[in-house]
Amino acid sequence: PLIAALLEDGLERARRDPDVAPIAARMRLLGGNSADLMRAWDGEAPQVVYLDPMFPHRDKSALVKKEMRLFRPLVGDDLDAPALLQAALALASHRVVVKRPRKAPIIEGPKPGYSLEGKSSRYDIYPKKALGKG
Repeated sequence: PLIAALLEDGLERARRDPDVAPIAARMRLLGGNSADLMRAWDGEAPQVVYLDPMFPHRDKSALVKKEMRLFRPLVGDDLDAPALLQAALALASHRVVVKRPRKAPIIEGPKPGYSLEGKSSRYDIYPKKALGKG
């Protein structure tokens, strides 16, 4: 409930910001277990599902950002990432994108079609069918 309240607060503030209000107006926050919500989805399937699970705990000496150090004890490690990926793959009509640490192993399950790497993050792409041009 606390995480949902924080997200709702951020979404409400975005709806009051003229620069992003049109985008935020199209968003809807659903509270609950993400995998369960995706499995029970009864509307039109989204073309893309973007997953940003909590990064695995790391043993490096460099500290992560203060906000994430405060957030991790609230949500814990993301042990249900494989179930979340399976639910997303079943729901998305075109692709699933998963944000991961650059050197982290892929989430257990199907292999991504390809990955895009940045300095600290990697995006594993699970294509299902081509997105239309437009």
